[in-house]
Amino acid sequence: MNDRYEFILGLRAIRDYQDKPLSEDHLSGILEAARWTGSSKNRQDWSFVVVTGDRLLGLAEHGDFTDPVRSSAATVVLVKEEGGNMFDIGRAAQNIMLAAKALGVASCPITLHRHADARHFVGAPNGTETRYAVALGYPGAGAAPRRFGGRKPAAALVKYDHY
Repeated sequence: MNDRYEFILGLRAIRDYQDKPLSEDHLSGILEAARWTGSSKNRQDWSFVVVTGDRLLGLAEHGDFTDPVRSSAATVVLVKEEGGNMFDIGRAAQNIMLAAKALGVASCPITLHRHADARHFVGAPNGTETRYAVALGYPGAGAAPRRFGGRKPAAALVKYDHY
């Protein structure tokens, strides 16, 4: 296997961050990777709202497992615009996480369980959805994936030609 392939296989959600803001270059690079994500019919039916500072605590109230948001340097809320689809939002989230890793920034995907309230919180217009976000920060001293790990064997997941 090559280094790029191993890089992709090594992506992990990290929830422990240093108390330090992201550099402007790193945040810009991550957002540029999000912007360049492929999308259905190249519609790019998304927006990205970067939440920082004291507003992170308010954003965290819109999900059930949002400690990474509270401790992040920034959290990117992925806004699905009218006509968009969640498949493309997932693709953008993965690009954000891969770009972050490439720049030495840790990341964690977040579900905003009370997404209608989250939409109001970030000021997104009616007709948009804000179900998902990605918390970002420089990894803390003990940063490592938690609780879950490993993968099911391929034989348990992969089917050929028929389920």
